Amino acid sequence: MTTADQARKGEQLRALHVPGKPLVLFNIWDAGSAKAVATAGAKAIATSSWSVANANGFSDGEQTPLTLAIENLRRIVGATELPVTIDLESGYGETSDVVSETIGLAINVGAVGCNLEDSFPADGKLREIVDQADRIRRVQKTAEAAKIPFFINARTDIFFRRPPEQHDDAMVVEAIKRGHAYAEAGANGLFAPGLVNINLIARLAEASPLPLNIMVDTATPPLRALAERGVARVSYGPRPYLMAMKALEEEARATTRDANGPAELEHS
Repeated sequence: MTTADQARKGEQLRALHVPGKPLVLFNIWDAGSAKAVATAGAKAIATSSWSVANANGFSDGEQTPLTLAIENLRRIVGATELPVTIDLESGYGETSDVVSETIGLAINVGAVGCNLEDSFPADGKLREIVDQADRIRRVQKTAEAAKIPFFINARTDIFFRRPPEQHDDAMVVEAIKRGHAYAEAGANGLFAPGLVNINLIARLAEASPLPLNIMVDTATPPLRALAERGVARVSYGPRPYLMAMKALEEEARATTRDANGPAELEHS
């Protein structure tokens, strides 16, 4: 892929974030799942770190070796003509310099966007706003140096601190505060996983300086309701992987049962 092609895909990904007409991302984990989702008519491809980790025998939380995550990304980019954004969790780095290097690796193999969490992978504790803003700023500089319009989806884990029924306006205010700081640092989107209350989603979408990304969970409102409240991006996180594995397990169980049935009858 040439730099011009990658830049074009980067602009394409940015243009897909329209409040009220959300970009729907059915998250994938390898080249095969990327091809399947692309064939289904997707406009962009996004990985799920949880799915990539589990598909390769690891736990989420930056337990997947970075070299494996980047090689997996390279194969995904090579399997589709669509823009690809990667879930890089907290950036695989204690410092902003290391996070910048991580994003550089992703850009080098063709990514045009990433998720970047504002929590520590070890315990989920939120980083200080100034620290996360610095990490985002360094990522933006790395993308600028590569001449790629890279989409930084700044993820805030505020809504993972409490169960959904305990979410309130104060948490939305904190998310908005972080959104402004992240926007000023160069982020392009605000990702608020865990938030499912439609009224709080509407308030955050209206006040956020960045296009809002909501992740689908069992209690998430329908896509139409999210669109009507101004959401610009809807992602499915680990759900596609879980659905695929459940279907695989059920089919394998049925096949095994059918194969073993006659033999069991003969010995009864």
